[in-house]
This record gives sequence, C-alpha cells and structure tokens, in this order.
Amino acid sequence: MADNDVATRAPESDAQEQAQEAAKSHETAEDSVFPGDTRAQQGPSMGEHCTTDRPTPSGEKPTGDLTKLGGVECYVAKPADYPHSPSKLLLMLTGGTGVKSTNNQLQADKYASEGYLVIMPDQFDNDPAPNSVDMTEISEDASWLDSIKLRTAEGIKSFMIDMWLARHTPEKVLPLLHKVVESAKEEYADAVANGGGIYGIGYCFGAKYILLLSSELPDTVAWGQEVPKDVEQGTAKREPVLRAGAVAHPTMTYKEDLEAVRSPVYIAAVKDDPMFSEDEALTPGRRVMEANKVEHEIQVFSGVPHGFAVYGDYEDSKIKQSQAQAFGQMLGWIQSH
Repeated sequence: MADNDVATRAPESDAQEQAQEAAKSHETAEDSVFPGDTRAQQGPSMGEHCTTDRPTPSGEKPTGDLTKLGGVECYVAKPADYPHSPSKLLLMLTGGTGVKSTNNQLQADKYASEGYLVIMPDQFDNDPAPNSVDMTEISEDASWLDSIKLRTAEGIKSFMIDMWLARHTPEKVLPLLHKVVESAKEEYADAVANGGGIYGIGYCFGAKYILLLSSELPDTVAWGQEVPKDVEQGTAKREPVLRAGAVAHPTMTYKEDLEAVRSPVYIAAVKDDPMFSEDEALTPGRRVMEANKVEHEIQVFSGVPHGFAVYGDYEDSKIKQSQAQAFGQMLGWIQSH
C-alpha cells in the first residue's frame, strides 16, 4: 500500500480489518488450538463466567493465608478452632480466575467455616486466564466504530483464552496437583486421617480435574499420552486420589472423563450449557456412571448462567438462590461421604 493510501485510509477500515482478522484467528483456534490437540481443548471451552469475577459482596474479606505446598502457591483456609478441633481436608479447584481471586478465596473460607481445612492451589502456576470483555457493555448509543473496536477486543481476548488453555493441559496441571496433594498429606496428616482421605470441590476449569482425581486412570491416559486398555491387556489402574468430589458447571469435560470416575461425585450442571454439552457429556456421562455403579447425583439448574455457582454477587434473585442452593448441595454431598 502506498504512503498516501495509509494517510487517507479511514479508521473504520482499520477497525473492520482487525475485527475480521481476530474473528478468523478465533475461528481457527476453536477448531483446534494447535495441531494434535485433544477434543477437551477445542471450543466452546471457556466463557465469561470462567475468566471474570462477579462483584464481591460488600464488606467481605478473605481470612485465609497464601503459602506453599510442594513448591506450589496455595490459599489455605482453616476452621476457626483448628487444630484444637478435628477437621477434614478439602481440595478446592477454581475456574480461570485462580488462587488470587478474592471471590475464590471467600468461597474457600465458606467451606472452612463448615469445618474443612481447605487447600486451594494455584493450578495455573501464576498464569490465570486473561479476562474476557463483556459484550453486554456495548451500549445502544455506541458508534459503529466503537462497537467494532469492542468486538475486535473480544475476538482477541477469546483467542488469548484459547492460547492460555493450550498452556494449561492435564499434562501440566495434574503433576502440579499431585505435588500439592502429597505435601498436604504430610502437612495436614491429621485432617486427612480424620476424613478418611481427601475430598474435592471444583468449579469450571477445576471441575474437570476433580473428576480426573476421582478416577482410576493413570495420568498418562488422562492427558492423552496413552490409550486406555482393557484389563486383559494389563492397563495399570490406580486408586482415586479423592474420597469424594462435588463439581459445578465443568468445562472441557466429556463422557470419557466421567467413564473412569470411581469416587462418589455430585455435579451441578446448567441447562443448555454449551460449556458442558448435554449430548456429549451430561447424558452419556450419567449413563456410564450408572452402568459402572458409581454413586453419583446430577442436578440441572435452569435459568442461570454457566459459572453461577462461583461465589460473587448477582442482582437476579433466582441466580442468588441457585448459587446458595448449589453450595448447600455440594457441601452436603461432601459431608455425607
């Protein structure tokens, strides 16, 4: 392009071209982030509620501490009377906002107030998900150019999230979680013994890993380096890491993730959730757990967004009520096992 063409080119043209490029990039990323990616890394994968916190309820501040277990930074929330009164160990895995999120820390505190010693590890190794742009913020009065710029930013952010997901695969995350678990077994042996094992709670991204830690598959199968084999072929099975688990609106989760689950699990799902497909995950997952005689409960919440169960404030009373209900159900499941 000639210099005078650059000088006289309308800014709208630049914005439109950027939007098209971002859309093309994101479309390619959703098909597959990189060649050879597993289906779990293909879109739709992560939504706004997985990567951006809701407003924190006024006046609430976390009471736990950031420390390291197995060399991994963790937020640790303890019951007020621990260690004078017995506690149980609870591993809590978050969505993309991670361990530094105030809302996630407050959520851990809520479980601690119910008598659990909560370990919330930085499963992203100081690399939380990039925040998405909320497209509802585009006002009706916004100019065409402003709208294009915002949509361009959204396309870029979506692509950044796909790139972020490519950095945080089971191959990277599971070894990190095992380091935390092994260290916690030593540091808080009393809580592990009191609960007869370790319990798990997971939201969004973290929900998938609670299910993997509730399974009997070796990690090499979980991250796709080894194809599952039947018993006659001598597949090495392992005991589940978790005694019981409860998860809410999983992302990147499919029938195969539920097929190997052996610990009792509760799943809070969202009706018509594109992040946890009814056809590819929920219905076949329910059937396979029934066939495997795995103790489970699945509750489907309607009229709420994906991510509703993550702690944070909503104006909609229905969402608030469902959030409280999901917390009660997840807590009750852990308490009963």
